[in-house]
Amino acid sequence: MNKLIIFDGNALMHRAFHALPPLTTKNGEPINAVYGLVSMLLNVIENLKPTHIIFCFDEKEPTFRSKLLPTYQSQRPETSSDLIPQFFKARDFFRAAHISVYSKSGFEADDVIGTIAKLVTRNSQQFETVIVTGDRDILQLVDDSKNIKLFMPIAGLSNGKIFKEKETVERIGVLPNQIPDYKALVGDQSDNYFGIPGIGPKTAIGLLAKYKTLSDVYEQINTIPEKLKDKLLKGKESANLSYKLATIVRGVPIKFDIENSDKWDLISGDVIKLFEEYGFKTLTARIKALSRKIEEEKQGSLF
Repeated sequence: MNKLIIFDGNALMHRAFHALPPLTTKNGEPINAVYGLVSMLLNVIENLKPTHIIFCFDEKEPTFRSKLLPTYQSQRPETSSDLIPQFFKARDFFRAAHISVYSKSGFEADDVIGTIAKLVTRNSQQFETVIVTGDRDILQLVDDSKNIKLFMPIAGLSNGKIFKEKETVERIGVLPNQIPDYKALVGDQSDNYFGIPGIGPKTAIGLLAKYKTLSDVYEQINTIPEKLKDKLLKGKESANLSYKLATIVRGVPIKFDIENSDKWDLISGDVIKLFEEYGFKTLTARIKALSRKIEEEKQGSLF
C-alpha cells in the first residue's frame, strides 16, 4: 500500500525554531528551523517509510477565520525576524528535493491538509495517510475507516506518537469528529475564541458522550438540567461561532496532483549544493546514509 505523509510545515517550523539553539549559515543567516525541519523529515522517512510526501503551509494573508472573528489568534506574539526568512530557505530545500508544497490564501495549512486528506481517500483506497504535526486541532482529521492517522512529536524533534481514534479519545476525551463540537463548548485560548463561559472539559465531554454533537445538544436542550441549560442558551451564539472557527475546511480550492508527490529525491545534486551553502555537514551525511538504506531496501524487496 502507498503511504502519503503530509507535513504541517508552519507548526513544525515553529517547533524546530524554538526547540533548537541558534544556528547560522556560513553567511551568518539564521538556519536552525530549517535544520530542525529537515531532521524531522529524515526521522519520519526512516521510521514511517513513505512513498509520497507533501508539505503544507499557511499564507501571510488573513484567513476567513479572521473575518469571522477579528481577534482570532490576535494574542499570539509576532513571528521572530530570525524565523521569517527561514521559510524561504525551507522552500528552496523543497524545490531542490522535488517535494510538493501546497498552500492557499484565505485558509490555514490545517484546511489544506484536511482537503488533501479528503481528496486522497475519496479518489483511492490504496493510500495510508499520516499527518505530521504538533497541532492538536488536526486530530479531528483522524479516521480509522479512511486510514488517516496523525504523527505528533512528543519529546523534542526526534520522538513521536501515532494517533488513531483510540489514542485521540485518550488524549482529548472525545472522538476525532467531535473535536469541533468540543471546542465549540470549551473554546480555545491559543486561538483566542471562547466557547461557552462556565463550561469546561469535563462538562463538554459529558454532553458529547450523551448528545454526540453540538446541534443535538441544542435540539434536546429541554432535557438538560436548568443551570447548565441556562449557560448553553446564553452562550449559543459564541458556541456556533467557535464551532465554525474550530472546524477544519475540507473543500479548499486547490489544484492537487498525487502523482507529483512521489518524486522526492533527498540526494539530488541541488540538495547537496544547498546543504553545503547552509553548512549542513551532519545532515548531508544523514541523507546519504538514508538514501543508501532506502535503495538497499528497494533492492531487497525485489527478491
